[in-house]
Amino acid sequence: MGQHDESNQAANILSTIGPCTDRDLSDILRIINTAAVAYRGVIPADRWHDPYMPLEELCAEMAAGVQFTGYRCADTLVGVMGIQQVRNVRLIRHAYVCPKWQGHGIGSKLIDHLRGFDDAPILVGTWAAASWAIRFYERHGFELVPNDAIAPLLLAYWKVPERQIETSVVLAFPALTSDDAALIIANA
Repeated sequence: MGQHDESNQAANILSTIGPCTDRDLSDILRIINTAAVAYRGVIPADRWHDPYMPLEELCAEMAAGVQFTGYRCADTLVGVMGIQQVRNVRLIRHAYVCPKWQGHGIGSKLIDHLRGFDDAPILVGTWAAASWAIRFYERHGFELVPNDAIAPLLLAYWKVPERQIETSVVLAFPALTSDDAALIIANA
């Protein structure tokens, strides 16, 4: 049996999805920083740093309300996805799967799990150059917001530098027009 077959079998039989705790910090960092290597050479060089997410930044994100859900296979954390309630929307934050576990449906299971909690719009910000991430979200019903809505949404719901705003996109579930985005921001 090959490594791919073993991973598939384990992901289907011995997997659980549940909330991450402070005990998972080192595993969350490992997953994020290992998977984020895919951004190196793709996103603007001035936005890449190593490690991609230092411990202090992860702790600050969690203190700001990002709640991580993890996918465990045989009690090993192999995928994480955060969700953060920000006023009247939910943000998907820091969605990563260990590279050797990618392609096994783990990200799909995590996003389906997080999407089911309430009816508030869900937004995802990602790098415009991360075409694989955009395709992933689109496969799960998210749609790119119009270009003129990107900066207003990023400014209203995220704390990101201007340079990141220039190089990012926002996807929404359900889809948002520019007018919808303006209305959601006005009602925040």
